[in-house]
Amino acid sequence: MRISQPWTRSIAAFTLLGLWASAAGTQTTAAAGWTDTRVSGPFVCRADFRLDGLDELLSELAQLQTDLVRYLRIPPAGEPIELYLFRSKQTYARYVRHYFPNVPYRRALYIKGKGPGMVFTYRSVDFEVDVRHECTHALLHAVLPVVPLWLDEGLAGYFQLPAEDRAFGNPHLSSLRWNLRLGMVPRMEKLENKGSLSEMGRAEYRYSWAWVHFMLHGPPEAYDELISYLGDIRRNVPPGLLSQRLARRLSDPQLSLTAHFRGWATTTRKLPPCTIRGRSLD
Repeated sequence: MRISQPWTRSIAAFTLLGLWASAAGTQTTAAAGWTDTRVSGPFVCRADFRLDGLDELLSELAQLQTDLVRYLRIPPAGEPIELYLFRSKQTYARYVRHYFPNVPYRRALYIKGKGPGMVFTYRSVDFEVDVRHECTHALLHAVLPVVPLWLDEGLAGYFQLPAEDRAFGNPHLSSLRWNLRLGMVPRMEKLENKGSLSEMGRAEYRYSWAWVHFMLHGPPEAYDELISYLGDIRRNVPPGLLSQRLARRLSDPQLSLTAHFRGWATTTRKLPPCTIRGRSLD
């Protein structure tokens, strides 16, 4: 069965992550010298510092899996996910260079090889956001054979904040509002053509988040199509392009997205933590 070209490029991008990890994936779990180790949900967290002050964040990671199951109708991770936390940028960079010499440097990394998914980051100013972002990637790829790059980043961008801030408190919202005022309406088709992280700039991350927000909190047809799309991926059914699927359900998805955010920008109410479009997911 033929799969569209943008979908194929997304598969290639994440296959590359697997190749990066293959040489050293088993060595990291065997490495000694970790100061503290905790288990939270599917995450096995190892750190080179005491984790006593991170109890709330670790609890959020267990809840993160619960939220993904509720929001996206995907199963929970059936395998452990390794989370490696470092006190400083220097020790983090040295560790990554040693075990993954071919991986381009980033402040936080998710790598999936033949074994468990692995997340690496250090205690930067954005430490908690980075942890949630990369752990979202890890949870998605633990149960889905592949996720298109733009959608992967859009979902991670949405779930990288604490639950109470996801719907109304993302920094992308202010910038997107200005984009829409200037007539800069994001096109999903352009995002679907992005095949590598080097093609994802700030605008692409913002627009990916915007489409995810729209599908989670906008018209019920958009939410239903997202769930159906992810379900096809999980069942290894070629899903086609999400942009085309939305266009069959909505007369003008871009116009709908614009209307969604124009209304959302002036909304002051807070949604319950596990509610989409006012429908409880509990």
